[in-house]
Amino acid sequence: MPEYPDVELYRFAIGARIVGARLTAFQIASPHLLASVETPPGALVGRLATGVRRIGKQVVMEFEEDFFCAVHLAVAGRFHWTASSGSGKPVRLSPRGNLAVWSFEADTGAGGRLRLVERSPKKRASIRVGRGDAPLRALDRGGLEIPGSTREEFGARLAGLTNTLKRALTEPARFAGIGNAYSDEILHRARLSPSKRAGTLTSEEMGRLHAAAESVLVEWAAGLRAESGSAFPTGVTAFREGMAVHGRFGQPCPDCGSPVQRVRRAENEFNYCATCQTGGRLLADRAMSRLLRKKWPRTLKAAEERRRRLGAPGIRSLPENHEPD
Repeated sequence: MPEYPDVELYRFAIGARIVGARLTAFQIASPHLLASVETPPGALVGRLATGVRRIGKQVVMEFEEDFFCAVHLAVAGRFHWTASSGSGKPVRLSPRGNLAVWSFEADTGAGGRLRLVERSPKKRASIRVGRGDAPLRALDRGGLEIPGSTREEFGARLAGLTNTLKRALTEPARFAGIGNAYSDEILHRARLSPSKRAGTLTSEEMGRLHAAAESVLVEWAAGLRAESGSAFPTGVTAFREGMAVHGRFGQPCPDCGSPVQRVRRAENEFNYCATCQTGGRLLADRAMSRLLRKKWPRTLKAAEERRRRLGAPGIRSLPENHEPD
């Protein structure tokens, strides 16, 4: 799922292309894509785009007279841009191809088409069309925007929680824009276990976590924007070259060299370094730990001894089950 750095990248790239241009057509493949019914999509056609903002993980296109169009990409939704005139023949729509198309044309003759594509059999992306401040504010789940926040504001969101840090960081009502990928990176940089209870953090640990969260999000957002340059982003993914632990199961931790571990939960998994984050302790995997029971290696040392004894890869042999891109 696109998170803060990727959604910020989309926000900047889309804004650079549509602000000041007029929406000449808005096509939607299926009414099921619409998560709102109060304002018809056709109400946006003919209006100038005045801005693009991010609310949590949603990209919000703003139009004159207080109209807006908010897009939640969910797990597999992605934007594509084709630079061309906003007029012409309608683009072909399909549940397996273009789910929605916004056609723009500027007074200078420049323009193009913004397409929403979701390469997944599970269609979870959604679009909301509305007008005014009240429905726009309703899109905000209330999560704290970490970049620019204070340590006190950050700590207040975790105070007294019995949830794990992994869960707390990914709750949209608590923190905005963080999902599975960047929460892994934040916890690794902070040297904290994903399973540690949020309410048990010391003052020093809280400060470390806040600093890690802010630096990870800001650095990745700036890095992706610099990498994309003036081009429209085409490689938005949950797995990035240069990530420390996310999506790197079995590969060496860049800081200590220990193999990156994982825990699988339903369709997702999270990654961590046992040496850097849990004092060498392996976190229980609900699938394999229950299967192996007493034979489940609880530490990196035990896993290595088991591997040597069996002459097998041991913990590395667990089947891959990454979250979808």
